[in-house]
Amino acid sequence: MASPRPGPWARLSVRLRTTLAAVLVVAVVLGLAAGALVLLVRDSLRDGVEASAEQRAAALVQQLETDGLPDRADEDDDTDGGDADEPEELVWQVRGEDGTVVAASQPGLPRLPTAGTKVTLPGADEPYLVVVEDAEISEVEYDVVVAASLEEVTDSTRALLAPLLVGVPLLLLLLAGTTWLVVGRALAPVERIRREVDQITGDRLDRRVPEPPTRDEVRRLATTMNRMLGRLEDSRARQQQFVADASHELRSPLAALRQTAEVAVAHPGALDDGELAEAVLEESIRMQRLVEQLLVLTRTEAGASGRRLGDVDLDDLLLTDARRLRRPELHVDTSGVGPARVHGDELALGQVVRNLLDNAARHARSRIALGLRAHDGGIELVVDDDGHGIAPADRERVFDRFVRLDEARARDDGGSGLGLAIVREIVAAHGGTVAVEEASLGGARFVVRLPAPARAS
Repeated sequence: MASPRPGPWARLSVRLRTTLAAVLVVAVVLGLAAGALVLLVRDSLRDGVEASAEQRAAALVQQLETDGLPDRADEDDDTDGGDADEPEELVWQVRGEDGTVVAASQPGLPRLPTAGTKVTLPGADEPYLVVVEDAEISEVEYDVVVAASLEEVTDSTRALLAPLLVGVPLLLLLLAGTTWLVVGRALAPVERIRREVDQITGDRLDRRVPEPPTRDEVRRLATTMNRMLGRLEDSRARQQQFVADASHELRSPLAALRQTAEVAVAHPGALDDGELAEAVLEESIRMQRLVEQLLVLTRTEAGASGRRLGDVDLDDLLLTDARRLRRPELHVDTSGVGPARVHGDELALGQVVRNLLDNAARHARSRIALGLRAHDGGIELVVDDDGHGIAPADRERVFDRFVRLDEARARDDGGSGLGLAIVREIVAAHGGTVAVEEASLGGARFVVRLPAPARAS
């Protein structure tokens, strides 16, 4: 199934997407904040104008109730000498019960309404806020109407909008530039990693990506990629080692088969059918055993994936294999085998026991002694033989691949040189150690130490 095509947003770079997203989010937040600020300031100024109008109306009511109506309609507040065509910022009228204007702050004003909150006066650029108060003079009701100009509110609001309209875009530009630079610097190591990975091929797995000095996700990514490259390099090395070992070790049985076949072809009567079949069968079995052990060794080195882990009774494996080895000319002593349980792969641990006992049987003269016991918080497995032993100089080398201290005899008795290498790899995979010592029987002693299974709390 084909993957969907990416949209326009997905085709943008991470740097550009991050910058645009940051600018968009901040622009929305700043826009809402600026709008709320303008509304709050405007409402606050309007409340101030309304409070001034109410104070003026209250003062007029007190004056009227104390001193009565003025003799002239404009004598109170017509002292500015202002133009009658331009109303003052604060104007008022006093009207009787029939609506007649009996006093006013400025002559020529149109009749101010007593209903509603705003009115537009002739000659004024901005509307006026209207406040009405009741007054009583000699038991006659009057309406005191005060109108205050909202021009100051409008001017202040516009004065606030100007810096916001300039400052917000500048702030967004600064944010975009900062985000672009910061994200670019943060992604620079990723680009260096990408260039390095692009140059890594199957023949250059020894290369590693640069790890930035920071302690962020990019460094963890680089560290993880380097560990992955290390695993790939180890896997490739194991594959190459497997091919080299297989080609090296298979040459001998293949050469023997070819030599036998060439003799049979060149001299038809030199080999009878039974001898030819026996030679082919023997070399085929040797090749099969060699390939199987190479595969076991390769799987063991590859790690613990695919293993079936659980508690394993190591004494059962040891006693079962000991019965397999018993024959008249070889005595297998199992008196030192005690109960012991380890945590691991039963098949792999069975391979360890089988290889150690087969190795001891090949080199023993007549006796093998087995031991199994708890030791220093773990399990100790001992396999002794009464053979020729192993020189101290060879006790570490004997665990290497295809090492045969007695080359001719090892090939004759079926040794491939891989058994002890397999033992070391499996024991190491289970967190244990294997070593060679001098046996009390006079031959070699192989000692395997494995950790005991953890007890459930």
